[in-house]
Amino acid sequence: MNFKNIFKLLSLIGFTLSIIYSLDIFVAMIYHEAYMKFLYIDISFLIFNLIVWFLLHRHELNLNIKESIFTVNILWVLLGITGAVPLVLYSNISFFSAFFEAISGFTTTGATVYTDIESLPHLILFHRSLMHWLGGLGVIVLGVGLLSVINPSGSLSLFKAESTGVQLEKMTPKIKDTAIMLWIIYFILTLSDMLLLKFFGMTWFDAINHAFSTISTGGFSTKNNSLGYYSNDGIIWTTTIFMILSGINFLVHLKVAHRDFSGYKNEEVRWYLLVGLLLSLALTAVHIDMGGDSFYDAFKNASFTIASVITTTGFATIDYGSWSHLAIAIIFIGMLVGGNAGSTAGGIKVIRYVIIFKTLRSEFKRILHPNSIISVFIDKKQQPQRILASTFGFFTLFMLTVAIITVYIYARGYDAMSAISAAFSLVGNIGPGFSLVGPADNFSFFSDFDKVVFSLAMIIGRLECYTFFVLLSGSFWKRF
Repeated sequence: MNFKNIFKLLSLIGFTLSIIYSLDIFVAMIYHEAYMKFLYIDISFLIFNLIVWFLLHRHELNLNIKESIFTVNILWVLLGITGAVPLVLYSNISFFSAFFEAISGFTTTGATVYTDIESLPHLILFHRSLMHWLGGLGVIVLGVGLLSVINPSGSLSLFKAESTGVQLEKMTPKIKDTAIMLWIIYFILTLSDMLLLKFFGMTWFDAINHAFSTISTGGFSTKNNSLGYYSNDGIIWTTTIFMILSGINFLVHLKVAHRDFSGYKNEEVRWYLLVGLLLSLALTAVHIDMGGDSFYDAFKNASFTIASVITTTGFATIDYGSWSHLAIAIIFIGMLVGGNAGSTAGGIKVIRYVIIFKTLRSEFKRILHPNSIISVFIDKKQQPQRILASTFGFFTLFMLTVAIITVYIYARGYDAMSAISAAFSLVGNIGPGFSLVGPADNFSFFSDFDKVVFSLAMIIGRLECYTFFVLLSGSFWKRF
């Protein structure tokens, strides 16, 4: 590997982050909060990255796939470190807790270590949401746009490094233009959500923060009770709709800019919406039976909850962990589903379930008709064997990672429900789970070492397993 490539790209992204972090300082100035320590550190970070960039400015940047994979893994660790700095400085938590919070922010997991969120300075509240927003569409997509300015040939491999196992569809001839257009769509959705939340009664500060968290499907809130703080139906339905939109492949939204609405008719989107609706109706029925609420109130809370878990956002209006076992089972199914590939949502992704079930169906047919040639089609397109193998491989790695984290948590002395739900929540980048890590609780009681392990689990989930586990392959390090 050419380490000059890696250092030059990291310095470019680091320089960009230092500029974006200045927004935190601007917020602190508005609310007359302390910020000088972070300002000095941010300026030092900016200068350091400029020096590295200057030393390597004559080096031609062109990443191969091995360098891209290595860079992506290193980048997520560095994001956790830089994101932790203001948390340590202004919120009185340990570095490991801050690192966990930062990784949770950038991976849009939404798990938190804070017990009293409303007591935090505005700088910290905004910083948490900003990490969500940057991590939502992927810092790598931003990096692709920046990298392409320097050398277009090196950008595609970096994009693929974070999107392993999902086919890349370019809407424009240049990947740089696709990345920029994705960010424009991302910004438009964020702005629209923010304005609607403000219209329905949120303050500008709360509207910005919740829009950042919603469009990124992150889940950090400025309130201890999350969206349960607000009794305004307009806020609840607005957030529900934008969570659903954010769980759809952003390339589908991008097609709308070209007046092409066909993307909303593809199999993944149809199954995503259908499963979400069915789970919402099922949870509504349970909620009416157990709580005696009207159909409207039950459907409102059920739709919000299912949208939150299926898109891995993690917002909550009520403590669903205290609902019946049947309700928890329905919500747990939603946690397993995930959003669309190419969205800001985490989880296994709907398209992979479609591929898995269609592959299994084809295998059943092959058993009954051994001499027949049976293929798997998605949206009338035959899927190559490579995609099928990659999908089953991802599912295996995902479940293996969940199993390892579950065993680890259970071995630490916690109950089975907490262990299983926390593992799925961390690897699936969902946020809250059940029992000790339910929507009314947090991850503050875990040890510092636990938080390091959990941070690694969140990164593995964000990188969709392959990009991390390939580092454990001996062939990756040959001729290093």
